[in-house]
Amino acid sequence: MPVVKVLGETRTYPEGTPFLKIAEEFQPQYKEDILLVRENGKLKELHKTLHKDAELSFLTFRDPVGKKTYERSAIFLMLKAFYDVVPREKIKKIQIDFSLGNGVYGELVGDVKTDEALLLKVKERMQELVKRKVPIMKRSVNTDEAVELFGQYGMHDKEQLFTYRRASRVNIYRIDNFEDYFYGYMVQNTGYVKYFDLIPYHSGFLLLLPQGDKADVVEPKGIREKLFHVLRDSYRWSDSLEVSNVGTLNRLISAGKGNELILMQEALQEKEIGKIAETAAKGGDKRIVMIAGPSSSGKTTFSHRLATQFRALGYVPHPIAVDNYFKNREEYPRDENGNLDMEALECIDIEKFNEDMNALLAGKRVEIPRFNFVTGTREYKGDYLQIGAGDVLVIEGIHCLNDRLSYSLPRESKFKIYISALNQLNVDEHNRIPTTDGRLIRRMVRDARTRGTSALETIGRWGSVRKGEDNNIFPFQEEADVMFNSALVYELAVLKLYAEPLLFSIPRNTPEHDEAKRLLKFLDYFLGIDSENIPKNSIIREFIGGSCLKV
Repeated sequence: MPVVKVLGETRTYPEGTPFLKIAEEFQPQYKEDILLVRENGKLKELHKTLHKDAELSFLTFRDPVGKKTYERSAIFLMLKAFYDVVPREKIKKIQIDFSLGNGVYGELVGDVKTDEALLLKVKERMQELVKRKVPIMKRSVNTDEAVELFGQYGMHDKEQLFTYRRASRVNIYRIDNFEDYFYGYMVQNTGYVKYFDLIPYHSGFLLLLPQGDKADVVEPKGIREKLFHVLRDSYRWSDSLEVSNVGTLNRLISAGKGNELILMQEALQEKEIGKIAETAAKGGDKRIVMIAGPSSSGKTTFSHRLATQFRALGYVPHPIAVDNYFKNREEYPRDENGNLDMEALECIDIEKFNEDMNALLAGKRVEIPRFNFVTGTREYKGDYLQIGAGDVLVIEGIHCLNDRLSYSLPRESKFKIYISALNQLNVDEHNRIPTTDGRLIRRMVRDARTRGTSALETIGRWGSVRKGEDNNIFPFQEEADVMFNSALVYELAVLKLYAEPLLFSIPRNTPEHDEAKRLLKFLDYFLGIDSENIPKNSIIREFIGGSCLKV
């Protein structure tokens, strides 16, 4: 019989034992429900069976992949409940758009009103299914059969998605008689999705889910109105171009319209940047433009393009990167695990930054430092700057919306901008693309090109980066005067050509391999676009190279 090691214990089980049975034995040692298993480093669903000696580890809601599995399963449960409560002929589509706070925003399109009464019925049906513990079944069909099947179901976004799928097989999940496709793992049965809420929000609904480490707590936290409107506007723009999902993007690429899409998207962004410059200029005394955003949001390119728009309005702008005021790396604080906390505000030489900015505002000549990311040291290379009385400082950095960074600068002179890559493209109507995936791929490509950092290292640090964003960036979003979405609807079709070789280099025996495998599968949905026709000032150039700006 196969020998199994779990949590330092060694046990034997008959060959063919479901991992679910083993998980049940160890469940008392976990606070939250076991959702998945890792067998000899390979991630698996609990219905899979044991066939050889193995070292097992179990995953719960506390694990990032566990949270994603819970969210995916909750969405599937909700869709099943919607179709149980509302006659299918009244539903044109149910669109899962984007995450917002601790929830997922979606819209029901059809001959029915999305109000509190309807959502209460759907929620009650979800709770019924949870009590029944209905098995979530999975079957594999060939891709041609999947195309035909989803065409019959009226899920034409999936029909189109699989038309361009290279893989020969597709996994389809089922709850009772309701089938759907999902990109990623599922829980064993509906009984695992115990904690959720469903509430009306604007013209749609929010599926609220547990947040943080509290798997049994559901409340509307972190819902930011400004962010919602930016996201919704981006999605509506994509819908108007009929590029709301990967299938429609692939259709345009295969029809030779990729370049047209690039030019249209870039023109739209340039127009938006121009509007932001005009808004800031109307402020009169706004001499300090502060630009903040999470990692790989394109802050540097945006700051330079914004500066160009200021010049067009008759102002003299001066882009400044707060990153150049990093302390030497040995001075960085460390997190609770002893690792360098490179997202912390304390990594910045705040006193020197304020000293230099005040000197510039006073008309003095200042030598601006450069930070060498390879050596981890701050350097001075003779980059002197002196500004005129009416000039504008365009300052970018992850902490720019935090007034602790610029504590001595006149508050009334600041114009604050929040920028993020808020991906407006989804895999299909039910499988959203997390904005963090797009930023991770951006960062991976850039770090490999400019900082000598491997994909393995970038993925390994990503958890720490995300934690830093949660602590240092996202709490200040709503303080921005304006928000800008830097995501480009075509960018993942470009980035895949750079990211795939990096991801394939990650060894199988590393903890980062699961994430690499997931991202490779995700990128496989996209047809590629050559970068040749991308403008030299595009935000995407900050990551793939070839920019005409100092990025």
